[in-house]
Amino acid sequence: STFATVRLRTKRSRNCGSRATTLAMVFKLLQAAQKRWRRLKHFQKLELVVNNVKFEDGEQVTDQSDRNAA
Repeated sequence: STFATVRLRTKRSRNCGSRATTLAMVFKLLQAAQKRWRRLKHFQKLELVVNNVKFEDGEQVTDQSDRNAA
């Protein structure tokens, strides 16, 4: 997951420093992890996915009769 690296490092370095140093370490770990993230393709359709719009083979399904015809 995205936060697995941060979770691992914060558990390993428990009680090492103050809250401020822990937050700084978490920030730097997330910056390093961000370099390996991949950009989402078709991010314009992300809102539709969040709103539970149905997709089939990458196309938006608008009507039940369209699905049965294929």
